[in-house]
Amino acid sequence: MTTALTDVTTLLMWQRHSVPLVILDCRARLDDAQAATRLYQEGHLPGALLADMDQDLSAPPGGAKGGRHPLPAPDTWQKTLQSWGITPDTRVVVYDDLGGQLAAARAWWMLHWAGHDNAFVLNGGIQVWQAVGGALEHDTPESPSPSDWQCDFQHQMVASADDVAGGDALLLDARPPARYRGESEPIDQVAGHIPGAVNVPGSALLDNSNCLSESEALEQLIPATGQSSIAYCGSGISACMIVLAHAALGRLLPRLYPGSWSEWSRDPARPVATDTSAPTA
Repeated sequence: MTTALTDVTTLLMWQRHSVPLVILDCRARLDDAQAATRLYQEGHLPGALLADMDQDLSAPPGGAKGGRHPLPAPDTWQKTLQSWGITPDTRVVVYDDLGGQLAAARAWWMLHWAGHDNAFVLNGGIQVWQAVGGALEHDTPESPSPSDWQCDFQHQMVASADDVAGGDALLLDARPPARYRGESEPIDQVAGHIPGAVNVPGSALLDNSNCLSESEALEQLIPATGQSSIAYCGSGISACMIVLAHAALGRLLPRLYPGSWSEWSRDPARPVATDTSAPTA
């Protein structure tokens, strides 16, 4: 079973027992490329390193190919992980302030993509740390000693636009319902969704405390068809919440379509659906 979540109590225990540990602050905002650095400087978990959604967790956008947040090349991501001192023995805890949506779940998924199975999302993010009186640091910690870990990339976790078009997998769209239905599109040039996709909004997977919902609620939200599935969103960030929820349930993980709607909708040859009666989980 793929590891998924941890809590503050467990994190504190790992810190007290000097377990090999790297903490990554993944907070971000889609409309502000500088937000990650600003939020980090305003206060972060003690010892946490900054994992910038745009600089570390994505490659520069290349137009129609790859969408707004393409995956970095494997060798680039490996160098980033090495610079953070990560080895297969390192526990890695990632967090943000939006329940994993921006962009802790993306970092968690990318760690597993690189073959690192000892990765966890801090359930509830920075808010749960502060709720128990956890202090925040403002200084940047010393750079860790780099590792020489050679990643074992799991390329079968990634789906391409052609895989999506093949029609063999259930498509799960993590965007808000209005964007899915094509009623509004504040970011991309075309509104709608990939035909046949089911809407599973990433925010709907969270409870009122910004934690991943309990298993019973997740079971109701995520279709259980036994069919292989592919998760997508606007640019391959919040779709990782769907993958995370599958991991928490012990289900077979969907593949991630990193290009997502921002890539799909830029190709006029790709079909677009705007049926407001389309299925929602």
